Amino acid sequence: MAPITSTIRDIPSVVLLTKADGMPRDCAINLDHLQTVSKGGIGSLITTLSAGKMQQLRPSLPFALGF
Repeated sequence: MAPITSTIRDIPSVVLLTKADGMPRDCAINLDHLQTVSKGGIGSLITTLSAGKMQQLRPSLPFALGF
């Protein structure tokens, strides 16, 4: 799981989300703080990311993990 935050930083491990992505305001997925959680620990669905947004996430994940 990657947290969504209102703190938007211009770094490779952060991906911007906007109203076009189904969010109520501009925010960001922060891949610097990945966590493993059980399915039961996940709340309700916030949004579903488009294929294009998932493509934006691809280079951010290895950066966040130090690869």
